[in-house]
Amino acid sequence: MADPVLLLLLLDFGLIAALPRIFFRRDGSFNARWWSTALPVGATPVVLVLGRALPLDPIVPAGWLAMTGLVAVAAAALSIGLIALTLGTHRIPIALWHQNDDAPRHLVTWGAYRLIRHPFYAAFLLAFAAAFLAFPHWLTAAALVYMTVMLNAVAAREERRLSDSEFGAEYREYVERSGRFLPRLTPAGQPEVTS
Repeated sequence: MADPVLLLLLLDFGLIAALPRIFFRRDGSFNARWWSTALPVGATPVVLVLGRALPLDPIVPAGWLAMTGLVAVAAAALSIGLIALTLGTHRIPIALWHQNDDAPRHLVTWGAYRLIRHPFYAAFLLAFAAAFLAFPHWLTAAALVYMTVMLNAVAAREERRLSDSEFGAEYREYVERSGRFLPRLTPAGQPEVTS
């Protein structure tokens, strides 16, 4: 992994790690679920630095690394851009993740949320994919899989809470036209047009 790729990834993970301090509301607590999600955000940069410093073998052929490194740069840049777009979409900070008593105060369906229901989580997954692509090792693969499972569970919990809230009808309509982590290519219930 080249030094500029490593630097971009460290900046990406640094931005993610800074979000609780620079954006989220301060009324939440860092509970066990929060820490279980946050741990890989801190551990993965350490793995990347060790992967650069130590002779650890990747799990892909060495000839692939130039291409996976380029794709990693694109994914990390998209992650940073999506975080910035999401930050710019919000007029007020939102709750810190995993709060049991967090009732939604408003529904955001514009900006970064127009096509993706969880753009922060999508950006986090892009960062973990970039880490794996830059340093394809069992540790970065495990972090990517773990975060995919964890963030999918968190998103499903948040979606249930929003569906049951005072914004439920509007939220369920929004779900029909947006994807969880990726934009929906066709509205739900509509068949895809293929030729």
